[in-house]
This record gives sequence, structure tokens and C-alpha cells, in this order.
Amino acid sequence: MEGVALLLALCKTSPKLIATNIVQSFDYFVLRIVDSHKKVKQKALDVLVEIIALLKDALNPVIVALVEGITKNLSSKDPRVRAATVNALEESMAHLDKVSLMQEFCYQWSHVRGQALLDVTERITVLVEGVYGRSPEVVQCSTLPMLWSLLENKALPVRSANVRPVLTWLASALYEVMGTKLEKCAASQPPHVRENLSSILGW
Repeated sequence: MEGVALLLALCKTSPKLIATNIVQSFDYFVLRIVDSHKKVKQKALDVLVEIIALLKDALNPVIVALVEGITKNLSSKDPRVRAATVNALEESMAHLDKVSLMQEFCYQWSHVRGQALLDVTERITVLVEGVYGRSPEVVQCSTLPMLWSLLENKALPVRSANVRPVLTWLASALYEVMGTKLEKCAASQPPHVRENLSSILGW
């Protein structure tokens, strides 16, 4: 707990020093984000929210480790840890590199279950428009496999009314930026996947 507080203090007083040694500085901090002790984990997540706002782009070299740590906590049954995790997720969306975030969210998507999967899908959907303008290939390579998997009904995380709206939102966001290219990509998918996509988008 003291170490976590010290790191925050250094980020406030010596941000350039931390930024210059970002990987070394965060090697141990990232472990605290997934600490087995709930109070330590919650403290680290709360501090991470402040650190992201302070360091912003300087955190790019450690985005992979941070996103992995954050997403692991999305399934926490502790409401305080869960709330701190969502805050860290939102702060990441606000300040960190969007292309890197999308790539890592899409990677972590296959490693989470339940509500956490829906949470990650929602954040990826928010990123689609902005990232497509910069790196359309990242959107296509990262998000289309997710969309096909969801449309196959194999990756549906929970039997919940929340699933279809999230899926519809993702499909609509992709169609908004890709247009007919999405239809062409869907042509190589199994018939039931194309039918599900057509049903959602009203083709």
C-alpha cells in the first residue's frame, strides 16, 4: 500500500522521471493491480485512475500490461474492486492511445467471460469509429473475428437481454465505418452468420 502511494506521489512530483523509467517503474505496480489482497488491488486501481490522467501518453509502453491487469478485474465480485476497475477502464479510454487500446482489448476479449466480455465489447465498439480513421486494418483484423464469433452464438457470455443490444451496437458501428466492405467480408462466413448479421442490420 505504501509503495502504491509512493508511486502516485512520484508521478505527481517527478512525472518526467517516471516516464523515462516507465517499464521499470510499473513492473511491480502492475502486479498490485491483480494482487490477491482486495484492499491492495482496490488501492492500486484507484491510484491507476489518477496516474493515467497524469502520465497519459507516457504510459504507452506499458499499455499491454495495464489493460491485461484491468480486464482481469472486470469479473470481480467485490463491488468496490469492480467499480475501481470500471473507472480505470474509462480513464484509459479517455487518455491512452486508441489504436493500442483496441488491439489489446480485442486480445483480452477472448480471455474474459460473462459480464466482463460485454464490458470489453462495449469499449471496443466505442473505439471503432476513431480507430478506423487512423488504422482501418486494425479494426478489420481485430474486431471482425469478434463479430463473427458473436454471430455464431459461440461466444455469448451470459443468457441476458444485454447481449443482443451490445452485438447490434458493434455490428452497426462496423457497418457505419466499413459500409459495403463489411458485406463483402461477411460473404466468406457460414450462412447462419450472414443471416444473423443481415437480421441485425436489416439488410
